[in-house]
Amino acid sequence: MGRFHHHSDGTTHDHDHDDHDHDDAPGSAAAEHDHHADGGDHDHPHRDVGDHSGYTQTGRSRVAVLEDILGENDRVAAENGHALATAGVRAVNLMSSPGAGKTSLLKRTLEALSPTLRIGILEGDIATSIDADQLQGYGAEIALVNTSAGFGGECHLDAVMVRSGLRRLPLDDIDLLVIENVGNLVCPAEFKVGEHAVAMVYAVTEGEEKPLKYPVMFRAADVVVVNKVDLLPYLDFDLDKFLSNLHDVNPTARVIRASARTGEGIEEWCNWLVGQTGDPSQSEIGQSEIGESQP
Repeated sequence: MGRFHHHSDGTTHDHDHDDHDHDDAPGSAAAEHDHHADGGDHDHPHRDVGDHSGYTQTGRSRVAVLEDILGENDRVAAENGHALATAGVRAVNLMSSPGAGKTSLLKRTLEALSPTLRIGILEGDIATSIDADQLQGYGAEIALVNTSAGFGGECHLDAVMVRSGLRRLPLDDIDLLVIENVGNLVCPAEFKVGEHAVAMVYAVTEGEEKPLKYPVMFRAADVVVVNKVDLLPYLDFDLDKFLSNLHDVNPTARVIRASARTGEGIEEWCNWLVGQTGDPSQSEIGQSEIGESQP
């Protein structure tokens, strides 16, 4: 959707309405808050859906619809999180633009971790089972969610879609769930799905400016895997500039330099994943457990 407001300091928030004033431009999120003026229930939080005052005919309706969508999503995301916690599963929401290398990274991940860690993959795509098929045979439980099958062909996974996938996974037999979101640099980051951590794969072929132009996903990420670093000698790409831009947007994000092709950085990435499980019985992996580099 790509339209939700995020503040300049990188935060989004639910807020009460008596602690600050709103600009009541027609169609803005502030104007829509007037529906509480009749003294109705005011205990529930609202997600800030941004300024829609440019839509002079439909702005108010747009705000109401977006608030309803996000309200339902956040409720279902909390339910998903509870279901995962009850089963003892930790979930990572893995996001990127199309072609950044999420599926290739997951192949490497499963090769290294599936012998010792029970992993589930919830694979999200608009259509086809191409990526899910590539992950078959690596020891993971896999559920495919096509957003074109009953979910309007959306460019992201939301909590309701993820709930449909969770119902087809044996959660009691999984320690770590990786949710491979639909390839899109904006929308996936706007929808909570019940995850415990957010990871982003970024390819060096995408350009140094992306954190500044598309900050939402970079801000949401706990870790950014900078993929395809094996191509750096052949690209006019300034890695230091990218890292500076990333720091400006998200100074706390961990950065892992990796190549799913050669295996560089896979050990560090896998150990970060193992750390998300919070299980002291799961030891970190070593380089010997990473597969041979591909030609």
